[in-house]
Amino acid sequence: MLAKIRAEGLEHSHAWAMVDTLATVIGPRLTASPAFVRAVHWAHGALASWGYENAHLESWPFGRGWELDRFSAHLTAPRFAPLIAYPDAWSAPTKGEITGTPIVIAGLSYDSLAKMRDRLRGAIVMLQPIETNFVRQDRVNPTAPGVPDVYKPLPPLRLGGRGGRVSDAMRIATLLHDAGVGAVLKTSRGEHGTVFVQTRDAGPERAVPSVVLGAEDYNNIMRMLNDHLPVRVSVNVQAHYITTDTSGYNVIAELPGSDPALRDQVVMIGAHLDSWGAATGATDNADGAATVLEAMRILKAVGARPRRTIRVALWGGEEEGLYGSRAWVAQHLAGPANQSAREHMSVYLNIDPGYGPVYGFFMEGNQAAKAIFDQWLAPFTDLGARRNVIAGISNTDHLSFMPEGVPAFNPVQDYTNYDVRIHHTNVDTMDRMNPDDLKESAIVFASFAYEAAMRDEMIPRSAGTAPAR
Repeated sequence: MLAKIRAEGLEHSHAWAMVDTLATVIGPRLTASPAFVRAVHWAHGALASWGYENAHLESWPFGRGWELDRFSAHLTAPRFAPLIAYPDAWSAPTKGEITGTPIVIAGLSYDSLAKMRDRLRGAIVMLQPIETNFVRQDRVNPTAPGVPDVYKPLPPLRLGGRGGRVSDAMRIATLLHDAGVGAVLKTSRGEHGTVFVQTRDAGPERAVPSVVLGAEDYNNIMRMLNDHLPVRVSVNVQAHYITTDTSGYNVIAELPGSDPALRDQVVMIGAHLDSWGAATGATDNADGAATVLEAMRILKAVGARPRRTIRVALWGGEEEGLYGSRAWVAQHLAGPANQSAREHMSVYLNIDPGYGPVYGFFMEGNQAAKAIFDQWLAPFTDLGARRNVIAGISNTDHLSFMPEGVPAFNPVQDYTNYDVRIHHTNVDTMDRMNPDDLKESAIVFASFAYEAAMRDEMIPRSAGTAPAR
């Protein structure tokens, strides 16, 4: 069966076409946007077409969606120049095209801004000082030669709401909104025209027209203002909010287990389907979504009959705070009513940060599971696999499962230029990717899911994870 999985994944792969559909045809998939909903229905349709009769959507409360209709930003004086810039997600629209001399409010306190409230109405403001603290280093790949492999437990994931105290930044945002500011210009922390765009919805009470400029353009405007040149900037953001459907969605499907004694136990694989909007969300996370979908396609194509049930999930709302996976865990695993479901969840395999082949897995301090995964990974070294590491990783959907005691892991992949150039930026496109890497990752996920579903025991729970409760 493992040989069949490998052959199907190498010789008949659909993974590259899936990434192309998500990244190129559908495009950026901001949660609750029309494009995200199209991606949800496409993924559901793909699973149904492969014979997953129980493929379905699960909704959860999210908030309003947002879609960009038109945008322009340029310098009009002392000379004309186009600006490298992107509206923030959930930016309010401007009142048509607005042009003016920017007002620098970087570093000003709430009280100082309150005193200049009348000047802010309709104005273009520069929110931050000149950017000098650029992102210039990628994360270290723990599978690289000579890198220490150390596990540092993460603090418990808080699965509460989105509330909290009102910060000074939030008070200033409310003031700018109430003053009727024309547009807020911010700088990116990227270099060479790399623009990081990843702002959440400020809500009707704080959302203002907000634009992120490439740092070089932002800094140039700031220097011209410091030199008292007659600077004028023109900005036009046209966007609209979607309030007819304020739900987020997950896509779920299962390959039922065949062993009467084990079929109620579950092996789960998943990836988030949503993205930010400045590029096409290719490596974050169209490739991950394609990996788990291709893994499920492979398992169907080879006629796999796992002893345990294999479940797949495509999550929404990951970029805004793991909302899709958190909602699913809260409904299906958390609390006394879900004790049996927790006890029958063998493992969750997630795929998100990074791109390229699966080098191995972050084992989250679980030595017993690592010994098993080491055996499973060994056959794929010829395809690019390296080794599993005992270390952990943060900021992705497997963290939603760990507080419930479920063994949950995410792979180590390539991070070359990922943090400096690609992740959450305007250049997260398919140009960064290699079709053969997608084949490898899908084969690994299909094989690991099958292996976990066939072994006599469930995956061992780490002493470092919370017990089922």
